[in-house]
Amino acid sequence: MQSLKPYLLDFICAALITAFSLPFLRKLTAKYLKDKPTEIKTHKGVISTAGGTALALGFFSALAAVRFTTDFPSGTLRNLRGIFIGGAIIYLLGLIDDIKKPLGLSPYIRLVIQALAAAALIYYGISVQFTAQPLGYVLTVLWVVGVTNAFNLIDIMDGLAVSQALLAALAFTVISLPSEYIYVNFAACALLGAAAAFWPYNHSKRLKTFLGDSGSTLLGFLLAALSLGTSYSAQNPLAVYAPLLILAVPVFNTGFVSVIRISKGINPLSATPDHFPLRLKSVGLSGETILLISAGAALLLDAAALYITKSGTQISLTIYAAAALMLTGAAIFLARIKNAS
Repeated sequence: MQSLKPYLLDFICAALITAFSLPFLRKLTAKYLKDKPTEIKTHKGVISTAGGTALALGFFSALAAVRFTTDFPSGTLRNLRGIFIGGAIIYLLGLIDDIKKPLGLSPYIRLVIQALAAAALIYYGISVQFTAQPLGYVLTVLWVVGVTNAFNLIDIMDGLAVSQALLAALAFTVISLPSEYIYVNFAACALLGAAAAFWPYNHSKRLKTFLGDSGSTLLGFLLAALSLGTSYSAQNPLAVYAPLLILAVPVFNTGFVSVIRISKGINPLSATPDHFPLRLKSVGLSGETILLISAGAALLLDAAALYITKSGTQISLTIYAAAALMLTGAAIFLARIKNAS
């Protein structure tokens, strides 16, 4: 059993840097990183979007400390380079988009650059492994870009994106920790620390801060990378699809919004208030209730994913079918809510 002390220090380092840097970053970037209310974002007043910068600082600083203060066999942490490079690309892309708000960058430019970030993961050995290449590389790019934007889309309510990221990172940590995928363990613990430290600021009245596109897309990218970095199928070949359950809530929101927009004849890349949290809010549920429902669903699906990695194929098929039915039922219910747009 490997020592947990380095991972605990990794978590603490990321949390402390994120927590203590954020108030300073709020002041330093006040002129450039700010979010105003829109049809979809109904917050009051102008809110700082420095959360993504604080989260990135905490995450990357903790991993840098790990890289230069630990002694692992040569090549063990090589994959971290892909996460560093790809993550930096995603963060800077989101930062530029935040600064250029409310217009922002073209969605097509964002997609191309996000694909380049995914290519950095592939170059450093992080990719889909359950199918032959080059199909695996194509699936890797689609998965990484999809999850990256899924967290951007779900970042429309206080605590929603960061809570989903924290729970997903915890699930990947639990699954990966017994293994030898050391870089996944360190990256997941750093992400846990940074997300946990940012979360209170997302709800704060005096120091309220948003993730911004830089933070939400970085969360999505990092989780996509983590999902590709560990083994799920040592005991059960069908467990290779466990990440779909772990990231099901933000992925579901993306699929639901896209289908609704297309059914209305709207470009799926356009902004509309069709996200499932906004639909639930339109029928009278509070933000806190929606957050609890979403977190509860994520925890249930995380537990199912963990169970699948240790079970047989028949049980796995039953769990996948049950999850599909649950999400289909949720989509049908949400689609019947007419006053969300």
